[in-house]
Amino acid sequence: MERMILACDFGGTKLSAAVVKTATSTGSVQAVLQQPSPVWHKQLQQSSSKRATAVTDIEMMIGMGRELLMGKRPFAIGISFGGPVDYKTGIVRLSHHVPGWENVPLRQRFAQEFDAPVHVDNDANVAALGEWHFGAGRGAAHLLYITVSTGVGGGWILNERPYRGADGMAGEIGHTVVDPNGPLCLCGKRGCVERLASGPYMAQDVAAQLGLPSGSVTGKMVVKMAEEGVETAVAILERGARGLGVGIGNAANLLNPSCVLLGGGVTKSGERWWQLVRQAAKATALPEVHFEILPAALGDDAPLWGAVALVHMKM
Repeated sequence: MERMILACDFGGTKLSAAVVKTATSTGSVQAVLQQPSPVWHKQLQQSSSKRATAVTDIEMMIGMGRELLMGKRPFAIGISFGGPVDYKTGIVRLSHHVPGWENVPLRQRFAQEFDAPVHVDNDANVAALGEWHFGAGRGAAHLLYITVSTGVGGGWILNERPYRGADGMAGEIGHTVVDPNGPLCLCGKRGCVERLASGPYMAQDVAAQLGLPSGSVTGKMVVKMAEEGVETAVAILERGARGLGVGIGNAANLLNPSCVLLGGGVTKSGERWWQLVRQAAKATALPEVHFEILPAALGDDAPLWGAVALVHMKM
């Protein structure tokens, strides 16, 4: 039987949506993402150049959903949100990137709008589900997914189920401390994985050390500068890779996943970066703790596929 699922991704810096028509047979799911028409990409670019708010983001997402559904009622809606979410109630706690998201009842809003069941979770948990259900984590009973991009976040699959912890905050590997004497993070601690390994923080440190204006360097530029042999960029990038590796090794010691999947823009930093991450992780973990560190497979679509998987978990 064919079912139509609306998948939505409220990312930190972008919005995306897709309709997935799934057919279930012999226990397997065949699905294809159908995304909005090109006119929406132009509107999204125009809106991103202005100051986005929770209200404008919700209106934009509802508009994309309506176009994709073409007047039909979805079987269910899965939503990935780039920030803390109360999974049980579907209430967004806040966004670190867009104002107005404090205690927004997102599940209720979309359920009223589309008259369908709605499931909401944070982006790292959702991406972990997507990789486990559709991507590089298929067949793994225990995995850790980590996105290394604007920030660093993680999501756990344990015993073939998402693990969120008592308050839904499990997987916050970005704010585990790996260098107590390291630079100060926005969270108030020093030497967090995110403070060392995320794109914006690495860019900030490179700019400061080279005496460049604040905001003049991006994460992509750090990678390019490192490839060109700029010593400061090489040192900052390698410090971030090692910090991430130590965080992974500690997490592996604690919960013993069989694989760790890495996604996000920073993972495109080259083979040397991957080598350093793996070396630091293996050096930190106990010899008896066995795990692989692999690239995630779904790329930028991981939250959308994860939103589909979120619905399938409830089917």
